[in-house]
Amino acid sequence: MPPLFLQALHGKKGTNNASENFEVLRQVKCKSPVKYKDPGCPTISVSIGGTCVEKALFDLGASVNLLPYSIYKQLGLGELKPTSTTLSLADRSVKIPRGMIEDVLVQVDKFYYPVDFVVLDTDPVVK
Repeated sequence: MPPLFLQALHGKKGTNNASENFEVLRQVKCKSPVKYKDPGCPTISVSIGGTCVEKALFDLGASVNLLPYSIYKQLGLGELKPTSTTLSLADRSVKIPRGMIEDVLVQVDKFYYPVDFVVLDTDPVVK
C-alpha cells in the first residue's frame, strides 16, 4: 500500500488532483514581515529624585524593577518596606532583597511615572 499522500495525487474520489493543488499554491502569496535595523542597546535617560541616570536599561518585558542598594542609598529615597520576595537568577542563584520602595517618580523625557523597585545587594562591578 503506497503512502496516503501519494494516493491523494492519483485523483481519488473527493480529493483534488496535483495540478489543482499546484495552481492554488501559486496563488498564495506569503508576505514576510519587514526586518528592521537593530536599534542597538535599549537604553534611555531617566531622572530619579532629581538625579539623572544616563543609559538606564529599557526592558518592557521585565516584571521586576531592580535597584542596587548602593544607588538606593545615594538617592535617599526613604524607608524600605519589608518584602518576602526571593529572586531566582539565571545562574540559578537565589537572592533575598533588602526591601522594596514604592511609587518612586521616574522622569522619562517630560513624563513622570510611579515605579516600584526591589532593592537588592549587588557586588560592585570592577572595570
